[in-house]
Amino acid sequence: MTEIREIGADQTKLAAATLLELRPRWGTSDALTHFVDTELRPRGYRLAGVFLPDDDSAVSVLGFREAWHTAWGHHLYVDDLITAATARGHGHADLLMSWAKQEARRLNCEAIHLDSGVGPDRAPAHRLYMRNHLSITAHHFTVQADSY
Repeated sequence: MTEIREIGADQTKLAAATLLELRPRWGTSDALTHFVDTELRPRGYRLAGVFLPDDDSAVSVLGFREAWHTAWGHHLYVDDLITAATARGHGHADLLMSWAKQEARRLNCEAIHLDSGVGPDRAPAHRLYMRNHLSITAHHFTVQADSY
């Protein structure tokens, strides 16, 4: 039976291979695990995952944090949401979005927020977000360090 559970700090490696598909900049599961555990978790980052029977690693991963902003108030911010390429099309990400909504309610958050890249390869992710009642409400702007 499919299980959804929070992935504790001592278990980050269970999410790393799947998360690396979304965040390949870290190169290896070990490097990503180290970054999550030493930089993100101390700042409130949490992980939840979908686990299939007889598989120790999460096939779908949600990285998120509870946050407060002047623009959005108290909210749950989704940093990462990915399903392993070999496990897509089975509703795992929808299960994690439902889990995130329950967690946001438990925390008394006003909303859930996330940013998503653009381009044709992102269309399936955008369909997931729309299906889960997220709206496009802003543009996200950025400047790289070598430009300032």
